[in-house]
Amino acid sequence: MPQVLVTRREGAVLVLSNNNVAARNALSFEYYTAVTDALRDAAMDSSVGAVVLTGEGGHFCSGGDLRQLAKRRELSEAHRRTLLEGLHDLIRAVRDCPKPVIAAVEGAAAGAGLSLAMACDMLVAAKDAKFIVAYVKVGLTPDGGATAFLAEFVSRQVLTELCLTGAPLSGEQMHALGAVNRLVESGHALAAATALATDISKGPHKAMSRIKNLCRHAMRNSLDDQLELEAQSMVKAMGSDESLEGIHAFLNKRPPNFTQLRQVSE
Repeated sequence: MPQVLVTRREGAVLVLSNNNVAARNALSFEYYTAVTDALRDAAMDSSVGAVVLTGEGGHFCSGGDLRQLAKRRELSEAHRRTLLEGLHDLIRAVRDCPKPVIAAVEGAAAGAGLSLAMACDMLVAAKDAKFIVAYVKVGLTPDGGATAFLAEFVSRQVLTELCLTGAPLSGEQMHALGAVNRLVESGHALAAATALATDISKGPHKAMSRIKNLCRHAMRNSLDDQLELEAQSMVKAMGSDESLEGIHAFLNKRPPNFTQLRQVSE
């Protein structure tokens, strides 16, 4: 039986690829656990600068496995909730990972696959990729944060239409909404995402972790709350070896070497 998650390294970039090709990379509890564990390990590994989530076989993720979901009607609501929390723990793991996490989307990102892609810090998509809130088609309701993530880019009325009709959005449409960072030709999403991740991974890891946290809170915090969070981060950053290296490099007109700092700290 093939492994549910294919992992590989591209320099400082960790690539995590869903490997359920026969089901267009439908999700499973085993996948939730594998990715959550991989992100936890990446957080502790100073050689990992960024993470890319993608899927094998030309599809990002078709969402939940309907054959498995159909069986859950036989379970108690408490048991169903326990299984669902595997997905939500994965979404939280992406959010809480101190390393930037970038989605590389080809083909379908449907249902919880859309949620997972949009949970990432940045998103690279093929022009013909399809993002679908498909739950209503099978009598289910969104999970994995789909409504929260989409609400950052569309009005309540548009969100409601997307969820009630299950109409797909193309990669081009998602890019026009501002939900996609890089739009590429079909077949090039992983390469573009890896290049973006490689560039970002050269930066100061501690500062980038704080920046990721600031960006996650910015849309929901009041100005006063965000000012306080920014102050806390900036005070810590000013006393770090990263800022010492970065400022000295700027003043001496040379590129900063944050990688060397990470090697010294190991």
